Amino acid sequence: MRSWKLAKMSMVFAPRLAESAPTSHVGASWSPYDNNGGTCVAIAGADYCVIAADTRMSTGFSILTRDYSKIHHITEKCVLASSGFQADVRSLQKNLDARHQIYQHQHSKQMSCPAMAQLLSNTLYYKRFFPYYSFNVLGGLDNEGKGCVYTYDAVGSYERSGYSSQGSGQTLIMPVLDNQLKSASPLVLPPRESSTPLTESEAVDLIKDTFASAAERDIYTGDGVEIVIINKEGIRRETMALKRD
Repeated sequence: MRSWKLAKMSMVFAPRLAESAPTSHVGASWSPYDNNGGTCVAIAGADYCVIAADTRMSTGFSILTRDYSKIHHITEKCVLASSGFQADVRSLQKNLDARHQIYQHQHSKQMSCPAMAQLLSNTLYYKRFFPYYSFNVLGGLDNEGKGCVYTYDAVGSYERSGYSSQGSGQTLIMPVLDNQLKSASPLVLPPRESSTPLTESEAVDLIKDTFASAAERDIYTGDGVEIVIINKEGIRRETMALKRD
């Protein structure tokens, strides 16, 4: 009789215990990051720098906007192009703008491009334990008026080179730039000029060709390309339409 009562009680309370027990969602996950795609390219010449980025911003297989600028003007001779998680990119841009404004108040002049390159490296490295999910290319003119390009990873490691690419189309564009420009290795001694032998117009045409090619294969690159040319006369901007599918 007693065993029958225990069995009956277990039948009554078992469903209630099951309802109160915490449920585990197998496979559920959350990430503070997203990858909004996009491609950035920069080429440095003897007295100019050309930096470009496409205007598509995506998430997954959805296009959020077709007219989003990934290029940020920091100084009169320094421009930053960034791909990756655009919320982090915007936060990074605001940080650099604030630091540059402080520098201007203290020194009564704008920061040079090499100095900005070091500042960007320090800023990325400072956030290395919860990094900005951004992949950056910094371009402009150095103190001697020569074109310079700095390329970065997510935690601030960087190098100066004659050309670079970042973003979802990097693996499609870099082989073309390597074939056409063949920049000298920084390990070769004596050191050689990192700038490319192309003229300004040739560099712009090469960038247009690389973006047109990348847009054929990369679904996160397309709609349009924004091209910024920096030389001794100032900053000039051009645009070109890309595939919209």
